[in-house]
This record gives sequence, structure tokens and C-alpha cells, in this order.
Amino acid sequence: MRQILLGIIIFFAESSFSTENDQLLGGNLSENIIIKSEILGYKLQYRVYTPEGINPDILLPAIYITDGEAYIKSGKLPALLDKEIMANRIEPVIAVFVDARNPDKMSENRRDSQFICNENYAKFYASELLPAIEKSYPVSPNREARVIMGLSYGAYNAACFGLFLPDYFAGIAMQSPAKSYLVRRLTDIYKKGPKLPLKIFLSHGRKSDSTRENRNFKNALTEKGYDLTYKQSYQGHNWSNWKPLLDDVLLTFFETNN
Repeated sequence: MRQILLGIIIFFAESSFSTENDQLLGGNLSENIIIKSEILGYKLQYRVYTPEGINPDILLPAIYITDGEAYIKSGKLPALLDKEIMANRIEPVIAVFVDARNPDKMSENRRDSQFICNENYAKFYASELLPAIEKSYPVSPNREARVIMGLSYGAYNAACFGLFLPDYFAGIAMQSPAKSYLVRRLTDIYKKGPKLPLKIFLSHGRKSDSTRENRNFKNALTEKGYDLTYKQSYQGHNWSNWKPLLDDVLLTFFETNN
């Protein structure tokens, strides 16, 4: 009986992996890769999208995505990357989908502790994850070629990375930063602090999505002179808001000159 159950689990895991890659036009989405963080004191996992026909001698930009499993399952971002790259609307880019869940206990989601301006989580990226990716994939080591992206608390985390790691990430993409009091905190910090060398994407919904606070955040960034792409959705704090704007995120940072 135990062997039968194990076989069923393996079947569904392999089917899910095959289905995700079957949706791609030419690129590839890796299986989960485990990394043991000495800084955080636990293991994490991530998956990597690579476009078709990459040349190991040509270094590509990279986008790092928190809540990566959600962007794969609900956002269908790997398929969108494939589509936009093949249409030559965006340049080839490598995407790293970082999972906030404990790989040994998937019901344990660490996002609440990782994403709320956790300096150790930022250090994990700078000192452990980025070097691991750059060792295994042809990605550029230049800050101008890196973007950090997230939604909800992950968007708040992206803003925190802009503060903690401006020497590592030139681009930050924020979809629906949450919650209202946290967005007010971000607004105050970005308004009072020095202008940082960042290119920013910010979006939110027009209902039940910290709307007023995110508009104020947008105004503060604009007044500060940031290179800002700003979008509002008629939807709320959900994938009906986030998924249709993924094209805009990609074009903001990786649009070709054609």
C-alpha cells in the first residue's frame, strides 16, 4: 500500500512538471533545486526558467521572483516569458522562482517571516542565492541586469530589497504591496531617504488593495524622481489583477529596441 501511494505521489509530481514544460514553446523550467542557507539556517528551494537556445558565452539578465510557485501555477509566467522572448518583444532573460515554503514540509510557508524587511533574507540573496545562480547559469553579475519581483508581502519585500540591496538589484517590481500600514511605512522611508539608483514597477487594484496607500506611495516615488512605471487594475488583491499585468512588468525591464 505504501509503495502504491508513493507511486501515485511521484506520478502526479512528474505529471505536474511535464505539464508545465509542455506549456512552454521552447524554453525550460527546471525541477526544484535545493539550497542550504547558512545565513537563514534552513533549506530553501527554487526553480529556474531558461529560454531556448541560450549561449553559455552570452550573459543574460535575470529576474528573481518571490512566491515563485504561485507565479508558475497561477501566473503562468514561464509560458509568458517564452511567448514574449520568441516574439522578440523582450530580450532573453533567466527567471529564478524562489519558493517560500519549507521543502521538507510544504504546508509550512515562511513568507510572513521572510518578506517583512528581513535583512537576513536579503543577505541570503546577496551572499548565497545570487552566487549559486551565477555559478550554474549564464547570468550577468551586473546590478543593472537584475530585477527582484513579488506580490503582496512579496512586493513589500521587493521594496525592502531596493533599500537593503541597491548594489545588487537595479530593478524592483511590486504588485499590490501589502498591508496598508506597511505601505505607509515604505512611503515614509522612500520619501525621506536619498533617491536610490532604482527602476521601479508598481501596480495595485482599485478595490480592497491598500489602494489609497499605494497611490500615495506612487506619488512619493514620482515626486522623488524615480524611473517609475505605474499601473492600476480594476480588480482587487488577486490574480485577476496580477496576471494581466505581467506583460507590463516584463516590458518595463526587458523590452527590446525593435
